[in-house]
Order: sequence, then structure tokens, then C-alpha cells
Amino acid sequence: MKKAQIAIYSAGMLMMVSACSCSQGATDRQKQPSSAPEISAPVFNPDSAFNNVARQVSFGPRIGNSQAHELCGKWLASELKRHGADSIIEQQTNLDGFGPMTNIMGRFGADKPERILLLAHWDSRPTADEESDPSLHSKPIDGANDGASGVGVLLELARLIGQQQPQMGVDILFVDAEDAGNEGDEDSWARGAQYFAEHMPYGVSEPMPRYGILLDMVGGNKARFHRELFSETYSKPVVDKVWNLAKTAGLSSRFPDQTGGAINDDHLPLIRAGIPTIDIIESRNPQTGGFNPTWHTLQDNLDNIDSETLGIVGKLITQLIYSEKI
Repeated sequence: MKKAQIAIYSAGMLMMVSACSCSQGATDRQKQPSSAPEISAPVFNPDSAFNNVARQVSFGPRIGNSQAHELCGKWLASELKRHGADSIIEQQTNLDGFGPMTNIMGRFGADKPERILLLAHWDSRPTADEESDPSLHSKPIDGANDGASGVGVLLELARLIGQQQPQMGVDILFVDAEDAGNEGDEDSWARGAQYFAEHMPYGVSEPMPRYGILLDMVGGNKARFHRELFSETYSKPVVDKVWNLAKTAGLSSRFPDQTGGAINDDHLPLIRAGIPTIDIIESRNPQTGGFNPTWHTLQDNLDNIDSETLGIVGKLITQLIYSEKI
């Protein structure tokens, strides 16, 4: 199942730590917040992020071999360029069962010696397989939250970075073909991220990013973001950095210091490729116990996007990237 919350992952994909370590990671932490640091950062605009989500949804479902997918991909590349990216990298290939796939990356501060990688998937689910009515399962979804929300936040961050460069370089990556997988086939998900991990534009003369942050389903109503278990296991220093900053920024009610589910998502291929990457994702919704109630349904539309949530996530990532020092 797509991004299933699983306690076990195949040994060929990642080496899992012992059950003891996982149990320790699942306990709630009791840390006292320190005083918030003074950070010179621009102000994240949640309305701008919401408009970015709306524009993506306006194209229609961004599924393989569709006009909506083609048009939205062109728009994303043009937006990164408009916001001042030094270069745009497009990775294109044909995937069986999906069609033409395009990963799109905008590089900001390309001459800076160290970088951060921010990513989200821009495709949407081709089937509403979580609808209670089986007759609706064949319909594609808007993917306002599952896909467009993370991209919407990153586009607003691109606008801010174009106006005020942080000390670190920033690569903003929109990965394709995340959400067209099949239940029971783990490798059929996150195929764009898998392709990127196999063809990364980092070489001997340019080190890989210091770390990566994946934004997925970050627009749900009053969404809360727990420490995703694979992130906690394999990229814990990055998780600690983000959640501690959330405390100092007064955002602990939305970023509780507790462990959430283990999610098969776009961060895993990057972790395997050597980039410590975390997943900011809603995985302990109080109504479902897992993902947002709109997940993989026709209700994943613009009406159910919370601009306040977009703003909270965007504010936190803005504070993060502008607090980093070379």
C-alpha cells in the first residue's frame, strides 16, 4: 500500500536497527526548549503557498501520459527559473506503467560549497483506491495534499531564496512518479526518487548535500507531524535539528516530539544513496490513526487544504535553512 505505515522493511532496501533501538526511538522525549535563536530570515507567506497548490490542482490530476502532467511539469520548471534558480535540471525517462517521467530540480547558490536538498513529489495518485465506494476506485484524485502541498511550500521557499540567499546552497527537487505504485510491490512507489538517487548531479568535485528534507502531505487541516520512524532511525541528527527548532519556534503542538509511522516514501532512496534525509509527513491523524482522512480519496482537493498548516511547515523550513552556517 502506498506509503504504508509499516514496522518491518525488506532487508534488501535498508538495514533495520534492532528491535530494541526502534523501541527506544518510539518513546516520547522530554526535553526543555531553549531560547529561540535570532535568525535573519524572510517571512514565509502561507497565502502564496496556497496559491501554488491551487495552480497545480487547476491543471487536473498530474498522472502519467496526461496533458495535466505535461503542463504542470513545464509550469514548475518555469517557476523555479522565474524565482532565480541558477540552473534547472530535468531528468526525463520513460517508466513502464507510468509513461514519461520528469524530475525537476532548481539549484540556488550553485557556487556555494555546501548545500541542502529540499524535495516533494509533484505527481498525483491515478486511483482513488481508499474511497469506500468501489465504483470510484478507478478515478484519479486531485492530490491537493498528497503531492501539491509539499510542492506549494517549496515554490514559496524558492521565491524567498531568490530574494534573499541563505549561507548554504539549496537544491529544490520535484520528484515524479511517486504515487502510482501497487499494493504489495514496495519498489513500485517513489520511482522518480529512485531514478534521481541513481543519477544524482553530484560528483567528485561537488559533495552531496549535507542533508535532505522531504515534504509530503503538509497541508492537512490542523495536521501534526511526528518523527517518521525511518527518518528517526537513519537520519536522527537531522530529525533532532528540525524538531528542536520547532520547539524554540513555539511549534511543538504541530511537531510533537513523538515517533510516528514508518513510511515507504521518497526519502528512502536518498538515504540509501548516502544523503541523510527525513520525511515531514502526517502519519498519526487522530481520526484515522494514520494518514489524513482524505488520503487517496476524491476529497483530497483544494477545499481540504489548510493554509495555516502550510504556513507552519513553511515557517519552520525557512527558519532552518536561514539558520544554517557554512
